[in-house]
Amino acid sequence: MTKLTLISSAIFSVLCSHSALAATVNGKVTDEKNQPIENATIHVHGKSQSVKTNKLGEFAIELDASGQLHISKDNYSDSRITVTESSNNIAIALKPTSIETVVVFASALHKSSLEMISPVNVLSGDELRNKSKPTLGETLKGLPGVNASYFGPVSSSPIIRGLDGPRVKIMQNGLDSSDASRIGPDHATSSDSLAAEQIEVLRGPSTLLYGSGAIGGVVNVVDNRIPTSNIDELTGAVEYSHDSVSNANTYAAKLETGYNNFNFHFDGTKRSGDDYQTPRFNQLHEDGDVESKDSVENTFIDSETVNFGTSYVGEHLTVGFSYGKIKTDYGIPGHEHDHGHEHDHAADGDAHSDEAHEETPVFAQLEQDRWQGLLSYALHNNWIETINLRLGYTDYLHSEIENGEIGTTFKNKTTEARLNIEHKLADWHGMVGYHYSDYDANGEEAFTPASVTTTNALYLLEEREFGDVTIELGARVEDYKIKSQIATHQHSHDDTQTSNAEVLDYTKSFTNLSASMGAIWQYTPGYSMAMSLSHSERAPLSAELLSNGLHIATGTYELGLGYHIEDGEAHFEPENIKQETSTNIDLGFRRFSGDFGYSVNFFYNDIKNFYFQENTGLVFDEEHGLEAADNGHDHGVAVYQFTSKDAELYGLEFDAHYKVNASTLVKVFGDSTRAKLKQDDENLPRIPANKLGSELQYNLGNWQFALTGTHYFSQTDITAYETKTDGYTLFDAQANYQLDLGNLDTQLYINVDNITDELGFVHSSFIKDTAPLPGRNFRFGIRGYF
Repeated sequence: MTKLTLISSAIFSVLCSHSALAATVNGKVTDEKNQPIENATIHVHGKSQSVKTNKLGEFAIELDASGQLHISKDNYSDSRITVTESSNNIAIALKPTSIETVVVFASALHKSSLEMISPVNVLSGDELRNKSKPTLGETLKGLPGVNASYFGPVSSSPIIRGLDGPRVKIMQNGLDSSDASRIGPDHATSSDSLAAEQIEVLRGPSTLLYGSGAIGGVVNVVDNRIPTSNIDELTGAVEYSHDSVSNANTYAAKLETGYNNFNFHFDGTKRSGDDYQTPRFNQLHEDGDVESKDSVENTFIDSETVNFGTSYVGEHLTVGFSYGKIKTDYGIPGHEHDHGHEHDHAADGDAHSDEAHEETPVFAQLEQDRWQGLLSYALHNNWIETINLRLGYTDYLHSEIENGEIGTTFKNKTTEARLNIEHKLADWHGMVGYHYSDYDANGEEAFTPASVTTTNALYLLEEREFGDVTIELGARVEDYKIKSQIATHQHSHDDTQTSNAEVLDYTKSFTNLSASMGAIWQYTPGYSMAMSLSHSERAPLSAELLSNGLHIATGTYELGLGYHIEDGEAHFEPENIKQETSTNIDLGFRRFSGDFGYSVNFFYNDIKNFYFQENTGLVFDEEHGLEAADNGHDHGVAVYQFTSKDAELYGLEFDAHYKVNASTLVKVFGDSTRAKLKQDDENLPRIPANKLGSELQYNLGNWQFALTGTHYFSQTDITAYETKTDGYTLFDAQANYQLDLGNLDTQLYINVDNITDELGFVHSSFIKDTAPLPGRNFRFGIRGYF
């Protein structure tokens, strides 16, 4: 035992060895004209430590071992230099760039947006604040390659390159958001864009680090709820805004402070709004009546979020945790009820009722408690650079209320852990990691039975520079297991009771293998070309595999992959369930120097066993079970079943901008996605329309102006059960005024969305004909920072 202890101590001493003496490294950051750059960030690679340059461009930073300094500043290309304890009076010249460079948190290897092989967009700073909307989907839908599912203004999730739902991972600080937005379009995302420091969108497969569900891409919301840098003084922010289109008011506040390496964070948001207004449109009801409307009923929201976090940031050790609470009531549009009905939201949030009507609309109550933990230790002058552990636990509850009573309750508890060990071996820099996730989902009268999904995965990511070329290799092996109890006796024509149902204990395991290789070539200063090839495997979610029931919010009856329909009954026969397998090729070209810059990406994605919901042509009601849609019954709901067929998706996305002068910038952006089944060349359902847009930015003293126009083309590539969607053009304007109030940084702003009051229907929406986009909206507000 003594010998074992000595050996363990020796190993730990080798791994943790570092210089006991710290040295101060001084330097100066300038531009190409040798003018000082103020507020450039100097960060020691592998540590949380960072400093800012002063007005003269000077900085001083403590270093206790040989390492690398990362220097970054908006509108300049990043610089990385190797330093030792004896380095001093370092001169660093940054080159201007036409593309904003931001360190991408989700890259895991501290890469900037220009160094990433995979296409990436980052919204941060004033750009994020100006474009922030109540939902994640609406905030991001203007980015190239990104659209929104749109189930009304409250529930709108990102669609990346035509893929959404479980194929797009929604992350918060690198951990799964663990809400229900991935399994149903009516479920709102729990990630709050109002409190975010930056939002990162990684287009293309990102399965190596974030799991088999990231075949389409990753959206990572980064906040500072666990501070990773020391905060030396009290800072904060407050904001108020009002939206005229829904009479919505939003209040947000943030406070941060620190003392003696201990740091504290608080943020909170409250938003309330009524049904939103639209340009006048005609809605066709089930009874054949046509109603002219200028609003979408049952689209109210009443939401509150609060978050606390604390951390200790030492020279090598960072440890912290955070707690967040979300409570939201929101209307779910698209349900028939008495005309003229208006919701009456009870003060306690427990009920929505109107005594003048027997029926009330369906609405949702969302509650989430989320705990996150961080433990990071930085070693220096060793082959192991950092050890980073992130932990998360989420308790989520989503109830759908119908006629004043709970119709469906969906709840899940998610435990997640991610351990990353960053290392450097010879000329290779990389990361090895372990990922664990336990997703316990259940509900009362839910259309998906209770299930437990457990994931264990190992992954490896390595990169190496060969002159102007950086190559990246990665692999992941994932053990995916799902457990559930299935009622094998289902509804039939003359038997609507399931009390005598037989229960089957069902367990299914999958081994998902993913691998990728890519390279980026800086073939001339300011230009680069990137190419990647990836292979990803994904097992079905419980909703895709086990669904069997009425989904109140969407008004459909849903069946999973594991069911076979025969003689009006659904039989659970989960045979030959194969993984969804994606092979993706990505090619990108970028220019980021001078006054003109661009990014153009081409992609091709070949997917075997693509899971999607297909209209079966059947309807369901309690009395007759499953029957053909033309059986003469008036009250049945359409039956959609998950199926799998080979598919291919391909397209392009681009953005380009030109800096006309010091105060004027012009942008052009767009994307196009084609998605179809390979066997019979049929189109996939609800694929977003192509878009093309332009933006003009102009600064005049304390004023900032922006005008954006986006044309969404008509979508005629449709399935047999879809209708085509006409094109439309949206014009949005922004005006910000910077107030001079001493130490209080204050902005007044007004945004005018949909200036021309254009009527637009979102093809990717499940309820596109009953929930068009909002009409002209005036949003005005004030934000202040101290």
